[in-house]
Amino acid sequence: MNKLPLAKRVMILNGLCEGVSMRAISRMADVSINTVTKLLEDAGETCLALHDELVRGVKSERIQADEIWSFCYAKAKNVATAKTAPEEAGDVWTWTAMDADTKLMISYFVGDRSGDSAAILAHDLRSRVTSETVQITTDAHNAYLRAIEDAFGADADYATLEKVYRTDPKAAAGRYSPPVCIGTRTRVVEGNPDEAHISTSYVERANLSIRMQNRRFTRLTNAFSKKFQNHVHALALYFAFYNFVRIHKTLKVTPAMAAGVSQTLWTMEDIAERIEARRPQPGKRGPYRKRPA
Repeated sequence: MNKLPLAKRVMILNGLCEGVSMRAISRMADVSINTVTKLLEDAGETCLALHDELVRGVKSERIQADEIWSFCYAKAKNVATAKTAPEEAGDVWTWTAMDADTKLMISYFVGDRSGDSAAILAHDLRSRVTSETVQITTDAHNAYLRAIEDAFGADADYATLEKVYRTDPKAAAGRYSPPVCIGTRTRVVEGNPDEAHISTSYVERANLSIRMQNRRFTRLTNAFSKKFQNHVHALALYFAFYNFVRIHKTLKVTPAMAAGVSQTLWTMEDIAERIEARRPQPGKRGPYRKRPA
């Protein structure tokens, strides 16, 4: 079996983390699209395991959580009329929870926007944080209320922040234009959170990075995910890159180093080597036997 050189595998992985489409990567690296897809699948599984293994015992004081929209195969409103739509077609929400001080992405989950998805994120988050009391801020989505209560109980000072929007009257009718934020409302749900730190600004900025650096999140293009599992794999690779490889400009180190999860700066070569180590090794060939005439 042909094996790509390490430098080319690193080039492909970097392209996937920098917003380059898979077909553009296949042209730039001079490999088939199937090669790029297979490497993405292997990288995704490796990075899911990497996050689950290393992002543990996080001593966090302030956590912000949010969710970001995308879709797979077709938007929810078009699934009914889409041809050969897979079962997972429709809107896809990526739930994220990050430490406001170290910018570490502690927990993430890809699913729908239901209370079940919120509960999965909250319980996974609780399993990774060791602080006795932590302040949590989310938006006003009702799914968070039950999820945070069930996962943290009295161990969290929990507040919500709701942004108030209005439609820009100058925007053309029927044309996509983001609404204008005219204010915020805060609500203390549990405990005694510090009002100065009731904010979702950091996690919303992190979600902007997700949209900018993952081609399948780009609006008004045909670069959206066609397979749900590839969507999950792309995000797993990105979050490993974000936490362990890319140096945060403000922190001057990676989020993983700032949070004490990692003592060293990772490179994409390190991730590529982990991918290779997880691959099953070919077994020994048996003795050659000549066919009878």
